[in-house]
Amino acid sequence: MTGRFIVFEGGDATGKSTQARLLAERLAGRFTFEPGDCSIGANVRQILLDPDNVGLDHRAEALLYAADRAQHVAEVVRPTLDAGQDVVCDRYIGSSVVYQGVGRGLGRDQIADLSAFATAELQPDVVILLDADLSVSGARLGDDLDRLEAAGEEFHQAVRRGFLSLAEENTDSWIVLDGTGTIEEVSARIDAALGEYFS
Repeated sequence: MTGRFIVFEGGDATGKSTQARLLAERLAGRFTFEPGDCSIGANVRQILLDPDNVGLDHRAEALLYAADRAQHVAEVVRPTLDAGQDVVCDRYIGSSVVYQGVGRGLGRDQIADLSAFATAELQPDVVILLDADLSVSGARLGDDLDRLEAAGEEFHQAVRRGFLSLAEENTDSWIVLDGTGTIEEVSARIDAALGEYFS
């Protein structure tokens, strides 16, 4: 019996990293994240998020995310699932489809195909999209921004719209939840939604 693969998606500072970690603890599962949760991926993450790398081509960016994802699935996600343990992942294919496909204008289908190749078509059992207005997430970010966080309001508005559009098209596997409120309030929403989804 394989474990369940639960993915958290959302814009920057919507609370997904915190909630993914907490859910993994509640499920006694494996928390993981993209990009960078393996030794090779950590090097890729440094390139991707370094604010000094202003000249990184959009296609190169997409390929680096795909390379990280391929290694992550091979080294962390698939072996953990095959061992029967739940995996809770902060970001996965949806992030690339939205950030690079929509935000960078590379095309959703092209990026989805790239990620399908990188993951050998491993799909999550469920995706939890934490949504919050940019006024909320922007206030949470502060001033110390990585390369993607500093991409500007127009970019992040496009990202938010892209995530909501993906969720609307995949209602069988995506759950949209309000990311505002206290940590405890958002956790309760997640537990209720997953309890219903897996019942």
